[in-house]
Amino acid sequence: MSSIHSAVSPLAPTQPVEIKGKSLWDHAWIRLKRDRMAIICFSIIVFYATVALLAKMGLIATPWSDVVGASYQAPSSGDMRLWLGTDIFGRSVFYKVIHGTRIAMSVGLVTAVIAVPVGVVFGAVAGYFGGWIDEVIVWFYTTLSSIPNIMLLLAIAYSLGKGITAIYISLIATSWIGMARIMRGEFIKHKNREYVIAADSLGASNFSKIFKHILPNVSHFIILNFSIQFISAIKAEVILSFLGLGVQGEPSWGVMIDDAKLELARGVWWQLAGATTAMFFVVLAFNILGDSLRDALDPKIK
Repeated sequence: MSSIHSAVSPLAPTQPVEIKGKSLWDHAWIRLKRDRMAIICFSIIVFYATVALLAKMGLIATPWSDVVGASYQAPSSGDMRLWLGTDIFGRSVFYKVIHGTRIAMSVGLVTAVIAVPVGVVFGAVAGYFGGWIDEVIVWFYTTLSSIPNIMLLLAIAYSLGKGITAIYISLIATSWIGMARIMRGEFIKHKNREYVIAADSLGASNFSKIFKHILPNVSHFIILNFSIQFISAIKAEVILSFLGLGVQGEPSWGVMIDDAKLELARGVWWQLAGATTAMFFVVLAFNILGDSLRDALDPKIK
């Protein structure tokens, strides 16, 4: 017996230590607080959101369309408006990047806030009820997903016309499919588990079993998918604006990158650098934070 104990005991310190009275969310928060990179990325996202909100309220970088210097004036450190130089019309590229941040964060937030709940509802209903309901929902999103995503976005954007409203509708119409697939699979797994059967024996309604019992146990998938949808919407908006189907009359990052195509031949690099750098950091921050959230919220990882 002592030999067995001595063989096992060296492994004991490496085993996860459970904290009594702590829920999954408490453990996830503890793990996130210990992840320095996740905290840094979260701070970057909060900074972007603050900049976007202040620009939306007109408290910074206003007006972005004013002429602040000569055409294609190089970046300088004297005036904040000239930190990234000027464009062909003498407008501040730095101010344009700030307003591009406003558009990107708005598109990401609106798309994720609407598309994720839609996907959750469709997936939950399909996975829980099964039968012909499941077949109809699966047929619907399978048909949509069989069309290449960029082609579907282009078709919707063309039919609705150019502008931010068309961006919202086209992205929402295509972004819920991934969430629906995940939720359908999770509800199929959970609906026959003991805690759901126990709730059914106590007379719980279908609504209660879906939203009070199963959904809280798969909520970490919703949080992870929210971050994925956010950055996917930002990248899609940049692509559509680059192709001329997105934001009109405002300095989207995609519009700035499109304008910068011909500027590079003249040695004007700052508009391209400003837009791509701003997009790079927010996408990187969301990707790293999403990985950290996955590790922290997955109940199988301790």
